[in-house]
Amino acid sequence: MSTTEAPAPPETADAEPLPLRKTPTRKRLIPYWLLLPGMLWLIVFFAAPLVYQASTSIQTGSLEEGFKVTWHFATYWDALGEYWPQFVRSVGYAGIATALCLLLGYPLAYLIAFKAGRWRNVVMILVIAPFFTSFLIRTLAWKTILADGGPVVGALNALHLLDVTSALGITEGHRVLATPLAVVCGLTYNFLPFMVLPLYTSLERIDPRLHEAAGDLYARPATTFRKVTFPLSMPGVVAGTLLTFIPAAGDYINAELLGSTDQKMIGNVIQSQFLRVLDYPTAAALSFILMAAILAMVTIYIRKSGTEDLV
Repeated sequence: MSTTEAPAPPETADAEPLPLRKTPTRKRLIPYWLLLPGMLWLIVFFAAPLVYQASTSIQTGSLEEGFKVTWHFATYWDALGEYWPQFVRSVGYAGIATALCLLLGYPLAYLIAFKAGRWRNVVMILVIAPFFTSFLIRTLAWKTILADGGPVVGALNALHLLDVTSALGITEGHRVLATPLAVVCGLTYNFLPFMVLPLYTSLERIDPRLHEAAGDLYARPATTFRKVTFPLSMPGVVAGTLLTFIPAAGDYINAELLGSTDQKMIGNVIQSQFLRVLDYPTAAALSFILMAAILAMVTIYIRKSGTEDLV
């Protein structure tokens, strides 16, 4: 009877390691090729104009004689010293509008995320619907809504609320147009979707079982909201406030159409310096001051909020 010998085990100790396959250069460059269109877009439409505006802000001259780069950094100080009230007004209006958007948008986002049910898509469409209309037309509509002979002003007069708002300095007499209240209302309406969408996204990610667990631990609904829902929705709160405050601070359409000369924001000053006064260095300097101020406030806000998703 013949027997077969079992094969000897391979000698792993003395075996040479298999050579690693090198990734072809072409495959390693694929991510960079995919990034190239976006990088070119940023360079052409963001970085290059930014550099050009930076050089414009340190120029001197006139439109007739031409502008030359003279490294005149005093333009920044002169612009800030002359137009600081518009800076303060812009930050104030944007801050109030952002707070109102948060107060109005959070309950709406909560309703869509947890209570809307099969009507969720319908309500979302209603939130997004204003984007299908021009920003200018939406603002002009508010000019009609807040007209002196309109129903809104009539109702406010009947309730004697305009007397209170006039005493607070946010309206003048028995009219709403050309007052701070009209500008803030326009900002709040136009930028409300920018607050609702991030809030909804953040709330929709919360596991409903956490609410059930809080109820099993005999937590009241208010306690559940304060201890569970709101902390978990902080990424949406931070993102929504940033998306609302940043464009609102630089807006000029609402102040132009709904306000008067006493409600001009820094965006109106920049637009006027560029297109009417033709003082390009001052306009560029104001733009950089606004950008630097917003960047500083946003950085401090994100650090203080402690939101790990955004830091």
